[in-house]
Amino acid sequence: MKKILVIDDEEWLREMIHLALKQKGFDVIEAANGAEGIERARRDLPDLILCDINMEKVDGYLTLASLRNEAPTAAIPFILMTGLADNAGMRHGMELGADDYLPKPFTTDALYAAVDARLKKAQTVRDEAERKLASLRDNISLMLPHELRTPLNGILAYGEMLATDTATLKAAEVAEMGHVIHQSGRRLERLIENFLIYAQLELVASDPKNINALRMGQTEHPASLIERHAHAQALQANRPRDLVLELSDVPVPVAEEYLAKIVDELVQNAFKFSKPGAPVRLQLGENFNVAVLTVSDQGSGFSTEQITRIGAYMQFDRRMHEQQGLGLGLTIAKRLVALHGGTLSIESTKDNGATLTAKLPKTKPADQNGSI
Repeated sequence: MKKILVIDDEEWLREMIHLALKQKGFDVIEAANGAEGIERARRDLPDLILCDINMEKVDGYLTLASLRNEAPTAAIPFILMTGLADNAGMRHGMELGADDYLPKPFTTDALYAAVDARLKKAQTVRDEAERKLASLRDNISLMLPHELRTPLNGILAYGEMLATDTATLKAAEVAEMGHVIHQSGRRLERLIENFLIYAQLELVASDPKNINALRMGQTEHPASLIERHAHAQALQANRPRDLVLELSDVPVPVAEEYLAKIVDELVQNAFKFSKPGAPVRLQLGENFNVAVLTVSDQGSGFSTEQITRIGAYMQFDRRMHEQQGLGLGLTIAKRLVALHGGTLSIESTKDNGATLTAKLPKTKPADQNGSI
């Protein structure tokens, strides 16, 4: 049974709403003013709040603002009731986080419609959150054992053979085993590195001082650094001839180590999801005091849904395609760009390649409060 809190200083109206909602099967609780309503909302955590605007001392706006600033009550659907529904007041309420307005006087049908609409929307949001959580659990449970065990199996198996069968192994076989062990170790190293970088960026994002310090970085001549890291990724993918570079040596407002990480992740992603022989194009230029880094490929691309779902520990079509990593690469690149006041956009359609564009403003944002 859904619980609804009614906050209004007019007793007759509270009773009317109480009776109407109770007839629809709702559990209704009441508060005679904003202060009492805040306390009842904190204590009872209702599924929806109906609140009058014009009340003495603590009005509907103050009640709404107070509840939106507290984590346990911040997401509760909130409908403001008023007999003076002017545009300025409605806009103010929406800015504070109101979900809907119910102009007085209203009919029971209008009351039912407003309540049902807000409850259905809230349920949709909860269902989507549950879906994303389930998807995250599936991705982690599917990926993590594979990402740890696959390289470990190579290291342990070939390590044991080198330790026990050295006398019977040929030099070429020893070299091949050493190569597999080295590659497996690098894979584990990157896995751990990305996990630590992601955790570090989350800490940076929570502190405005750290964000300000991060944004002080600058790479004056990035072309050689970008070329070096792009070629390294191309060689790792055994596709050096597929790499196409169009680089203007314009300053980029990112420290060298972070610019290198952005390039590594974007270029590696392009090679991972495109076939040998298809070009991977990397461009750097400047547009109205904004450094623009673009990486494009002709690979499998992303669907619109996949683009909106890009996040930590998220991979696509894992069951169909072998992929390495926890899906942190694009998230790390996007996070780094955002922390520097920029944006990372993706233009793509499924099976038609993708173009990832990082735009980094050279003028530092005036409000460096960590909002990304």
